[in-house]
Formats: sequence, structure tokens, C-alpha cells
Amino acid sequence: MRYSIFSVQDHHPQYSRTVPELYEEVLEQGVLADALGYDSFFVAEHHFHEYGAVPDPAVFLAALAQRTKNIRLGPAISILTFHHPLTVAENYAMLDILSKGRLVMGVGSGYLKHEFEGYQLDAEEKRARFDEHLAILKKAWSGERFSFDGKFTSCKDVLLNVQPVQQNSPLYLAILRSEAAYHVGRKGDKLISVPYASLADFSEIGQLVSDYKKGLREGGHTDGDALYAFHTYVAETDEQARRDAESPFDLYVRTRLYARQQTFGDVQESGLGLFGSPETVAEKINRLHDMGVEHVLLLMNFGLLPHEKVKSSMRLFAEKVIPLVDKKIHNALHTSKRA
Repeated sequence: MRYSIFSVQDHHPQYSRTVPELYEEVLEQGVLADALGYDSFFVAEHHFHEYGAVPDPAVFLAALAQRTKNIRLGPAISILTFHHPLTVAENYAMLDILSKGRLVMGVGSGYLKHEFEGYQLDAEEKRARFDEHLAILKKAWSGERFSFDGKFTSCKDVLLNVQPVQQNSPLYLAILRSEAAYHVGRKGDKLISVPYASLADFSEIGQLVSDYKKGLREGGHTDGDALYAFHTYVAETDEQARRDAESPFDLYVRTRLYARQQTFGDVQESGLGLFGSPETVAEKINRLHDMGVEHVLLLMNFGLLPHEKVKSSMRLFAEKVIPLVDKKIHNALHTSKRA
């Protein structure tokens, strides 16, 4: 099992925390994630609303790259629909260089109405625009001169003067609809999924995992990876976790325009969050492992949850939850070998 951290940077201007204070907290959380041995640190891209206060993850992550040594860094996601793909290719190539090859690239088409309105783009065209821009991004990172004649963007005889350090930077595609997992796998791309946004119950995750892996197999691919994102808060007891996380989670959800509104109680009932004591959270991680999940993306910072509590949760997960999960997996493997 691998574990990464994801921060949306939801900002709430009606309260006291400023954007500079939010940035500093998330940077400190990234440094802590590096020290605790998490795999990757992802930040979201959002525009024109307090749901997310980082419009350019490449800039933010370049700052974090200078404070960290090992943790991989990436956007979840870079919204290719909104930007010229050559600019995206250049900015994230620079991030890979500045981080000495630690870029993990998450991309998607966007879904928030006000963001399309802000950029004066037709949301009905987003899939076609995304596919075109993704093709240009991949060509730009090939290291070769190329031309591209598209419906939305064209390039003629261009060669980037900066290239990623990694010859094949990990590339993850975000989905909101569960049925898209198969198609992402069939194309051989890596996956980012947020189960609480697309599923009704914890038990449905296994099918999502199965669909993605089926796509990989049928497409003849062996190098897949899927990130499954969950709001997460670990405390010493289940009751303490509820007391600490319920109000921040509900505040976070209220900023999610146009999406299904779910309270903390709703997510607890569906099982699509990771809240509780180390033992409770470890048990759910073990169930995810049994379903075939191999990489969990932990959304620890949400809804004005105090900075010190976020860091405490990150430590408890790393120092108590992961060892409990590792022990269970080790014992299961030992038992199966003996059988």
C-alpha cells in the first residue's frame, strides 16, 4: 500500500484565516508529509471561488519543492481545458526540474460552472478540448519538434526548450463518473478518483477498482496506478475524530457548488470517508486493500480544520495506522503461503 496527501486549499473569507496563512499552513503540511515518508503531495487547481485558493499548482509546488527532499509533487489536477497546453507543459517541466524529478502530473477537464464562465469557455466542449490539449502536452514532453492542427489549439514546428527530468513523467487522469475508470485503464493511463463524489457506498469501490484493472488488462497495459481519494481524520478515539472533523467537513462541503451535498453523517453512513481512531481507520484501509486498492490519497486539510490537528492526524496515520495495516497484510500473506 502507498499513501499520499491531497489538499484542495478551500478558503473561507468570512473567517479569520487569510490566504497567505493558508498557504503557509499547507506548505508546512507538505514538509511534514515529506518527513513522515508519504509517497506524494498533491494540490488542487481552482478559480474564482473559495472552494480552492490555488489557481496555479505549479507555482505553489515549486515553493514546496525547495522545502522538501523526497516526496513527489503534483497537481490534482491541472485543468487542461482552461490553459494553453504548451504553457502547462513548460510550467510543469520546470517543476520537475526544480524538484529534481519528483513531478507526478494529474490532469482533468474541470467541472465547475463558474470556472468555465470565468474563462468564457463552453462546458459542452470540455471533453474534446481536454483530449486535444492532452495530446499536445504529451507531444510537447516527447523532446521532439512537432506540429499539431487542432480544433481549439494549433502548434507549428515547436520544440520546448525545457523538458521534464523524468523521461516518462507519471500522468494521472481524474474522473468523476465511475464508468470512466475502465476507459482510462484501457488507454494505459493512471487514475485519480474521489469515491464519495461518484459512488453511493463503500462497497462499490471494489467494482471501480475492478473496472480500472479490467481496462488495463484489455488494453495490454501492466504499468497502471490508481489514486483513490478520501477525506481523512485520525484521532485517538472515534468520538474525538467526530468532534474534531464534523464541523470542518460540513463547512468544506458547503463550498462545493453544483455537487451532491453530503454531511459528515452522510459520509459516515456511506463509509466513503476515513474518520476515527487508528484502529478504525486501519480496518477500513485493510478492506480497501482486499478490494484491490493499492494507493490511497488522503484529504487531511479541509474546512478550517486547525493546522495543529491536521498535522496530528498526519502523524497518527503515519505512525499508527500504516503499521497496523502493514501487520495485517504481512500476516495475511504469511498465512496464505503456509496454506
